Amino acid sequence: MISIHKFTFNPIRENTYVLYDESSECVIIDPGMYDGDEQNELVGFIKKNQLKPVLLLNTHCHYDHVFGNKFVYDTWGLKPQFHRGELIVLQSIPGYAPQMGLHYELSPEPEVFLSETGHVEFGHSRLELIFAPGHSPAHLCFYAEADHFLIGGDVLFYNSIGRTDLPGGNHTQLINNIKNNLFILPDHCEVHPGHGPSTSIGFEKLHNPFLQ
Repeated sequence: MISIHKFTFNPIRENTYVLYDESSECVIIDPGMYDGDEQNELVGFIKKNQLKPVLLLNTHCHYDHVFGNKFVYDTWGLKPQFHRGELIVLQSIPGYAPQMGLHYELSPEPEVFLSETGHVEFGHSRLELIFAPGHSPAHLCFYAEADHFLIGGDVLFYNSIGRTDLPGGNHTQLINNIKNNLFILPDHCEVHPGHGPSTSIGFEKLHNPFLQ
């Protein structure tokens, strides 16, 4: 069984997730640590629970979701894995982050890219890949079928959806991917988004004003 721990980091209040199971192996998804205190918070949790990080995953590569990639690499030797279509998004960050007054430590690039379908494994657990671009050009979600939850990044939020006015965004594509790729999941599937509180597939089908 997968346990989930959520941190909320950086000025954008991004949700960083650590997933782990009884093997003590863990996955870090979208590390958003921006300063030493946030880095220490993540390390403290991993040490306290005697976890072994084995995968670094990015749902997508907007700056608030990759602030901590270099720290994770420096600390545990893990390079990020994401869809190849997000590489241009990652590579663009140094060109605009300083203009926003943000300090950005250059993320390493992947040795392994994730595909539009398939899965990743850690410990005794498995996460299915769900391709859902629209907020960003090659956004992936990670679905734990056995544990009934989705790490959704910036696709579907509580009563909202990801913004589509950034480069590579496409509103129609995002809506279609939510309806065709996420809303086929069970209603009781819990959605852990990149910002804000968790929700469920069933709740968003009924109540999300962008998807009626």
